[in-house]
Amino acid sequence: MESSPGCWAAFGQILAREYSDPAYYEVHRLSVDAYAVQHPGSPSRLSIQSVAVHLIRLCLFLEHGLSPENANKAMLEVAKHKDMFVWLDPPESMGPLTVADVVKAQSVQEHKALVRAWAEGAWAAWSPHHDTIRSWLATQQSPPASGAPQRR
Repeated sequence: MESSPGCWAAFGQILAREYSDPAYYEVHRLSVDAYAVQHPGSPSRLSIQSVAVHLIRLCLFLEHGLSPENANKAMLEVAKHKDMFVWLDPPESMGPLTVADVVKAQSVQEHKALVRAWAEGAWAAWSPHHDTIRSWLATQQSPPASGAPQRR
């Protein structure tokens, strides 16, 4: 991931918060995914794979309603076929919220709400590529089970 030193430092503060208190941890993977897709880097095999798996996990969270554990397991299954991933041109806008907004949270509830909104905005920013991301998910043997209706 390519980012400025200040942005990376703010992300480090968010990670420290999420790792130091279990109350924050439930949104940790959303934080990682949002940050990663907002810092896609430049076309390289590593960047392609990173952006792909983080977008896939956002899709699993936000559209399929999977729990963090189930979304991660499903993402790892799709990642076994990482040779199919291609460079996706990043959007002009990466979404309305960034790490700079989330780091200002003053409570657990505010942090969780901001992370959720950050992830939703980052996912929405990549909407021109949603069909491609969904096609990568379709490589799984069976669709992810969520118990929740799919949202698109």
